[in-house]
Amino acid sequence: MELILFKIIAKLNKFLLPSLSKRKLDLSKASKFELVIFGWKLFVTKKVINQ
Repeated sequence: MELILFKIIAKLNKFLLPSLSKRKLDLSKASKFELVIFGWKLFVTKKVINQ
C-alpha cells in the first residue's frame, strides 16, 4: 500500500514540480524553496527505490 502511494506521489512530482537538473541548478546557489523541492523529490525517490 505504501509503495503504491509513493509511486503515485513520484508521478505527480514529475509533472507538477520543476526539473532542477534541466535548469542546471547549482545547489550551492539554490534558494531555500529550491532546496525544499530537491529534498522532497529525493525523499520520495528513495522511498520508492527502497521498497
